[in-house]
This record gives sequence, C-alpha cells and structure tokens, in this order.
Amino acid sequence: MLTKCTFAPSNKTIHCAVSGGADSVALLVLAAAHSADVIAWHVDHGLRDGSANEAQIVQEIALALGAKFESRTVVVETGSNLEARAREARFAVLPTDVVTGHTADDQAETVLVNLLRGAGMRGMSGMQGGPSHPILQLRRNDTVALCDALGITVFHDPSNDDERFQRNRIRHEVLPLLQSISQRDVVSVIARQAELVRDDDALLDELASAIDPTDAKAIAAAPQALARRALRMWLAHPYPPDLATVERVLCVARGETPGCDIGGGRQVKRSQQRLKIIALF
Repeated sequence: MLTKCTFAPSNKTIHCAVSGGADSVALLVLAAAHSADVIAWHVDHGLRDGSANEAQIVQEIALALGAKFESRTVVVETGSNLEARAREARFAVLPTDVVTGHTADDQAETVLVNLLRGAGMRGMSGMQGGPSHPILQLRRNDTVALCDALGITVFHDPSNDDERFQRNRIRHEVLPLLQSISQRDVVSVIARQAELVRDDDALLDELASAIDPTDAKAIAAAPQALARRALRMWLAHPYPPDLATVERVLCVARGETPGCDIGGGRQVKRSQQRLKIIALF
C-alpha cells in the first residue's frame, strides 16, 4: 500500500491533518511507516458533542505510532455554507504544508462537485497528486481495511451522512447510480480522466500565464479559452471561481459593464484599461 503513496522524502517532516476518520488515520499510519518525523494535527470545530474526546483519541493513536501531536480549536458558527466555512477555519490554523487523507473516492466526488459548479478544466482535473495528497491513489475501502487490520477504532462523522450537503448526495446517490448504469468502477474511471485533463490543463496554464489578467485589452483580445483561464488563475483565491463569475469578469474586460461581483464581498472593476479587485468591506 505504501508503494502507491506519494509522500515527501522520508527525511522531511510530514504534517498530517487527522480528523480521526479512516482516511486520515490511514494517512497517519502510512506516514509514520514512511518517515520518522511525523506530526498529527487535529482540529476541533466544536460542532458536535464529544469532539474534545476525539482529540484525545487521535493523540493516543499518534503517540502509539511514534508521531507527535498538535491540537487546535476553532469556532465555526452554524448556518449556511457550513462545510466551506469549517474548511476555511481548519486550514487557517494548520501548517501550510499539511498533507491530507484524500483518496481516489474523494477525487471522483470532487470532480463531480466541480462539474456541477461549472468550474471548467481546472475543476475537472480534480486535486493535484503528489506530497500534498499522498494517498490519492488509494481507495476508501483500502483505508478502512488498513485501520481494521491494525485494530484501530476510527470515528464516523455523522455529517458525512447529512443529505443537505451536496457532496454527500454525490457519494451516496450519484456515484452508486453511475456505477450501476456503467457496470464499471466509476471512481477509477473518473480519477483517470482527471489525470488526463490535468495534463492538458498544465499546457493551457503555461499559455495563459503569459497573459496579464489585469490588462483589460489583453484579456479582451486573447482567445476566449485562454482569457477565461487567465482570469480563473487570477481569481483562484480563496476559492476557484465558477464559470458564471469568469464570464462576468470577461464582460468587464470587454467594456460591456464597468464592474461585477465575484463573491466573498469582492468586485472586479475596470479603470483605465486595468482590472482591479475591490473589497466591499
């Protein structure tokens, strides 16, 4: 199983995000088998009863594996867009080089989520493999089997069954339906397609990076595919923009409208042939 992983060299410190679920615990197990210097990072969002106990259990698992342990607590208010806000709060307190336990199943879900968002080729390429996602080639049943074989009890987050969240419906409804229709392992098919798209995506990125996304005339004159990509790269933080947002900014670049909202309390405005991101608050 370790041969499928893409960890950084074994002489590097590996910071693992560990929630206590099977995927993140398997990540920690494999990281500890690969490197002598591993730190498990656990974030308590305070969103459910018993979360403090989970931190204690993750610490015990980490120490048993010879890894160090760090815990952080964040406050996430309940309400709309909870998943995204929890993720943002989590990564705000984690090291920038933290690695996560995303698997091929997560990759397939991510591609479908991005497809529904209209996120373009970048979204269809899914998550980048390599040291930041070292177990991306493993399957979810691999991580469960590894934890079972080692006798490690993992947590099941009940929010993963909440059908109010789009990703959960994709996991529990859409992917099984696609599997039934195609009679194929659709997770592997989608993950492979993501790899192929990523190769094409890298070439287009290289071409688009030569375009100044703040130069309205250059954006308006560029081939539409490259103009969209240059804008998408410019607007990628904190989250990649959807197609509708990119199209609105294209209209600003062409002079069809003086400005537009791009979400997150921000606007893009055109002034003297330059595009600028303006914070509204």
